[in-house]
Amino acid sequence: MEKLRRGMALHMHEAWILLFVIPALVTPAAINHEDYPADEGDQTSSNDNLIFDDYRGKGCVDDSGFVYKLGERFFPGHSNCPCVCTEDGPVCDQPECPKIHPKCTKVEHNGCCPECKEVKNFCEYHGKNYKILEEFKPSPCEWCRCEPSNEVHCVVADCAVPECVNPVYEPEQCCPVCKNGPNCFAGTTIIPAGIEVKVDDCNICHCHNGDWWKPAQCSKRECQGKQAL
Repeated sequence: MEKLRRGMALHMHEAWILLFVIPALVTPAAINHEDYPADEGDQTSSNDNLIFDDYRGKGCVDDSGFVYKLGERFFPGHSNCPCVCTEDGPVCDQPECPKIHPKCTKVEHNGCCPECKEVKNFCEYHGKNYKILEEFKPSPCEWCRCEPSNEVHCVVADCAVPECVNPVYEPEQCCPVCKNGPNCFAGTTIIPAGIEVKVDDCNICHCHNGDWWKPAQCSKRECQGKQAL
């Protein structure tokens, strides 16, 4: 019985020695930190503090990450208006930019205001293009011109009243023409103007001067077996 008690005491003494010796053998270098990753939230917060500094109330940052002091004037980006750095952040100008020409075909946004770099230098009319100041006739009765404003201005011919009762329209001509000269109607007969015409055995007619659309004036002569007009 005495031997059993001494053996148990010896084992307990050896266990206490191991508890004190083993921790001494484990050094900090022996611990691999990759086996114990930091908390994800703590790691993100640490990275933010290292990469993205907080300049609120101290300065302003542009698109490229350059820091400006309070009161300093700068351009946040290549197409932005100038700004002044304040404690509340950038305060930028808002100028009244000029209007872009409605015929502008190329607009650049490289500055504070958009800028027209190319304006259409021709006119469009009925599907065709015309140069600036070019004159053209889209129809026999129209005279048009391409204006510097890229707009087409046209004048329509105002035809005079023809001096005949049988005018004709010739190709490529706007207004009707009297191919046989001035004339008028004497009944159903067309007679030339400026002379007296014997239209039958009883009547001699002539056209009104200047009023070619009116019926002819006729005078009756004595005739046998004939009825005057």
